[in-house]
Amino acid sequence: MKIVIAKTSGFCMGVRRAVELALDASGEEQKPIYTYGPLIHNPQVLEMFSERGVTILKEIPDKGSGTVLVRAHGVPPETKQKLKSAGFTVIDATCPRVVKVQSIIKSHARKGYAAIIIGDQDHPEVISLLGFAGQWGHVAGTLEELRQLPVFEQAIVVAQTTQNEAFYQEVKAWVAEHRSHYKIFNTICDSTENRQAEVRRMAQEVDAVVIVGGKESGNTRRLAQIVSETGKPAFHIETEAELDPAVLSKMQTIGITAGASTPAWIIKRVVREIEQMPMQQQGSLRSLLMRTQRLALLTNVYVALGAGCLCYAAMLLQRLPVSLSALSVAVLYVMSMHILNHLTSRAEDRYNDPNRERFYHRHKWLLTFLALASGAFGLVAAFQMGTVPFWALLIMSLLGLSYNLRLIPEGLSSTKRYRRIRDLPGSKTILIALAWGVVTAGLPTLAAAQGKWLIGILAMAWAAAIAFNRTAFFDILDMQGDRIVGKETIALLLGQQHSLRLLTGITAGVGALLLIAGGLGIFSALAYYLMICPLLLWFLIEMHERGKLLSGLHLEFMVESIFVLTGVVAFFYKWIS
Repeated sequence: MKIVIAKTSGFCMGVRRAVELALDASGEEQKPIYTYGPLIHNPQVLEMFSERGVTILKEIPDKGSGTVLVRAHGVPPETKQKLKSAGFTVIDATCPRVVKVQSIIKSHARKGYAAIIIGDQDHPEVISLLGFAGQWGHVAGTLEELRQLPVFEQAIVVAQTTQNEAFYQEVKAWVAEHRSHYKIFNTICDSTENRQAEVRRMAQEVDAVVIVGGKESGNTRRLAQIVSETGKPAFHIETEAELDPAVLSKMQTIGITAGASTPAWIIKRVVREIEQMPMQQQGSLRSLLMRTQRLALLTNVYVALGAGCLCYAAMLLQRLPVSLSALSVAVLYVMSMHILNHLTSRAEDRYNDPNRERFYHRHKWLLTFLALASGAFGLVAAFQMGTVPFWALLIMSLLGLSYNLRLIPEGLSSTKRYRRIRDLPGSKTILIALAWGVVTAGLPTLAAAQGKWLIGILAMAWAAAIAFNRTAFFDILDMQGDRIVGKETIALLLGQQHSLRLLTGITAGVGALLLIAGGLGIFSALAYYLMICPLLLWFLIEMHERGKLLSGLHLEFMVESIFVLTGVVAFFYKWIS
């Protein structure tokens, strides 16, 4: 089964802005926090806000307190004034594209122009636009309704920003022929146009399309309508629970798109659920391979194997003798660290990877034992390497265990925000990278009698940089879930585009390090062979950004496989040397 996901699926700019304003308000603004009406048309997002104490205000009281966010669809100006008069602090989360249409209507209404709004009479955005038109406002949802309107001396025609582009083209053609003196404005959002155009193309290339989004979302319903008009099966669902495996598993190619108010974590859940449908084919070789792959990733066995391979390559890179104890330390410590990390990060995994969250909830005691046992045996292996590696690993382990602990007392108000290591912005990404660098390249240097500091530091930098790119890339994929739970990753601090530029720069730096250190004889000739690994990681990131790779099980497996590849390349180098 092939899965194709639309590049334009998920939050549009306006929805993303509204959601981020609400998330910021829940942590910073005066309580209680309300949204006037549903902030966006997605029940899962609204449920998430409810859990954070952001509730829906349905009626405006005479007197109130706290903060109210105006929904992304906007409200009539008199509604906004009533909220302020009642005593609320008002945060306007109206989509900038809707604000633009409001301004067009407002400026022309002052001149006596009638405002004809092509949209759904009861849609919140249309209601807000009518508020700016006053007595001059009219709504037409069909061509027939448009024909029945009186002929105005002067009028403007605007569209609801999520209107069907094809229908609005019909409207403009009719107006040009029968009401040529009317002013027509192209007010359909670019995001809506692109989304509709892409799903129309997608429907021609797949067997069926799954449209993910709220049942009350107008733009999502239009996507489903467009697919149906092409003759291809359209499945409009809100969550992965509504998928029908019996029907979808028969499809060779499935397209997935989503409305503008659908969060990334819901899309990811749907992708992973469809991706795992072949596992339900009991007895098939493909099902067995996928189950094994999934289990290896969930238990972090594959990640630990990658750490062992990286350690093997680091020792050959430094011309050190291969140490079984060093390999054991790398495998066991990384397994322990990553299992404990997921055990303590289930809040994020609820959004970023619900399958992992369920797995860790179901097997938390077994996984806790596995993490502690791996950590203990890792310390034993480090002790066999020598006293210095043992103490280095012990200190790292204690720092890792204290990552989520409150280290600064409650009473120190000057450090109210940063009481734990995890509270430091970007700390997780940086510390994981450093830990990988130390256990895979640093400890073998400390243990080897002929180990040299310069070579060891450069090898640590090489390993840590690759591990940093790995973790930061996954952070980019998980930005929405991390934003919700308040985790400040490198990706959230820098933003997606700047983070990708950073990864590209680090990848180039790793390549330069291998070439220069190899050319100067600091590293062994293995450095040249290892160039393939950062290049492959850059290629995967680039392909994902172009929409060629899905952020699911296969992408995760391919990224982790780069570390395994370092070991394969190193083994090949040793064999031919």
